[in-house]
Amino acid sequence: MNDAKRPLFITSLSIASVILMIIIYFVPIWWVALTAPNYPETAFPDGVRINFHMNGVFNGCSLVVKDEILEEEALDCVHEMDTINHYVGMYPIAAGGPIERGFSPFLITLLIIMVIGFAISDPKKRKIFLGVTFAFNAVWMTMTIYKTNGLDYQNEGYLFALMNQLDQDTNDMTLGGSVKEVDSKLALKQLRDSLAGKEVEDLSKQLEAHKVKLELEAPEEKIAQKVILIEQLKETYDNDFVNKRVTDEWTGNGLQLMAWHYGKVLGRYFNNQDEILPMVKTLRIATHVVFIGLIGAMLLLVVMGTRATRNIVFWLMVFVPMALPVFFIIDYSAWLWWYGHTLNDMGAFAVKPFMPTVFGEGKVAQFATFSYPSIGFGLMMLNSVILAAIALMRRQESFK
Repeated sequence: MNDAKRPLFITSLSIASVILMIIIYFVPIWWVALTAPNYPETAFPDGVRINFHMNGVFNGCSLVVKDEILEEEALDCVHEMDTINHYVGMYPIAAGGPIERGFSPFLITLLIIMVIGFAISDPKKRKIFLGVTFAFNAVWMTMTIYKTNGLDYQNEGYLFALMNQLDQDTNDMTLGGSVKEVDSKLALKQLRDSLAGKEVEDLSKQLEAHKVKLELEAPEEKIAQKVILIEQLKETYDNDFVNKRVTDEWTGNGLQLMAWHYGKVLGRYFNNQDEILPMVKTLRIATHVVFIGLIGAMLLLVVMGTRATRNIVFWLMVFVPMALPVFFIIDYSAWLWWYGHTLNDMGAFAVKPFMPTVFGEGKVAQFATFSYPSIGFGLMMLNSVILAAIALMRRQESFK
């Protein structure tokens, strides 16, 4: 390759890599589905399906529109799969990867910074760039994990997944009460008026009038969804605090949310606190360890990655993002192993510990299982190819 064009190619490919990683964060990486005779294809064309993203697990079932099926919204298959799994003693899906999901925005930002840093050939410019951007990432991470109201700096998708996994309705939430709550209250009033012999107004007209009133008198109803999610999480937490299920008042930071949510989902079906409390304690310790590890990694890259291009730390800035698909498979497989080998004795059916299917098709009891990569994993692989090309060009440049 022409030496004059090499920097342009490296820059162009690095930009493409950054764009891909941003997209990867927002699209499903992997999907899992269950099928069984009691879940007919007419109602569940894709089975009971869930999608794994970097920041959470989301519903993979779509709305079925047929004359014989009356549905206003798609069935939440995350809840459905949890219900199925708990019969054999498996913990809810939300119990898996709590730290990975909580740190996901800082991890993907770290990888993006590493790719850009690797593309900068001038050591001085690289040092300035890494120093400034890593400092931003470290401050952002610190504020989110430890600062009071740090959840204000967390991403909406992560909060949505957490709220949904608590069996809360995230479709119609507002600060002033959900539309479904209003609908129920109006329906109750209509029933009372009817029994009392009073004239009954059309329910749909009353509900529409209430919505108009909210829009005119309660502008907070239009507040961003993230604010609403945080308020709903706080409300649920405060309820646990009042009932003495937690001892600390709400601070609204990432560490508190991760620990509380982890303990809550672990006890959703199997509320054995003697088992849950040590697991929550381990999570807290692991959160501190990961936080310190990421800070240490960023310091190492600033100190060592800004030296000559022949040092190993410099090359880690491209090899680590390049290995993202491998890291995902390892982490995904490890959590599947944990699910299959950490079965609670309170399950309705006793089964031997097993390894769920990582890739392909399997069978558990009467259920057929499917586990396959989604678009995000394909983009990860494409990104690895792009980064390999960048590494090759940089190698030609540095070893001349």
